[in-house]
Amino acid sequence: MGIEIEKKYTVKEIPFNLEAYPYHEIEQGYLNVHPAIRVRREDDIYYMTYKGTPFDDKTHDNGIGQVEYNMPLDQISYEHMSAKADGNMIRKRRYLIPINEDAFSKEYMDKDIKLKEAVSKGEIKIELDVFKAPFEGRILAEVEFPSEEAASNYNPAKWFYEDVTGDRRYSNSQMSLEKIQEK
Repeated sequence: MGIEIEKKYTVKEIPFNLEAYPYHEIEQGYLNVHPAIRVRREDDIYYMTYKGTPFDDKTHDNGIGQVEYNMPLDQISYEHMSAKADGNMIRKRRYLIPINEDAFSKEYMDKDIKLKEAVSKGEIKIELDVFKAPFEGRILAEVEFPSEEAASNYNPAKWFYEDVTGDRRYSNSQMSLEKIQEK
């Protein structure tokens, strides 16, 4: 079990060539939305995830920190469970982009040596999700942090638009429930 501490943003523009960065092809379906129980294929790796706020823990009720369990699956199990998923399958390409250079003030970095080390090693990335049909055109950026303090001290990249952390409309689980207009 781990706590996932992340912030999520909409994107106003992408000021660089995405193809210069590594990426993963992701497909996921939801068996339940709250708590989120999903099955995911990330490239050729398959797993099931439970994601939610602990029932007795109100400290992570701000959308930033959630409990997350991952269990490995094989391809056959993934295909069996994804066929049972409710709503829309989510398909996206996730680009792994180095965190923006001005992500944290120098004063804060000098105070949090573990964070400074993680940033210098390139361990903290911007995960840029470019969605495919039926959500083509939707782009969201996520940054996962080692602590809630680091998350609250983060200076978003200039190409981010709006902080939508905790806004359920931007969660993949809610997207799975969206009614899609046929064109």
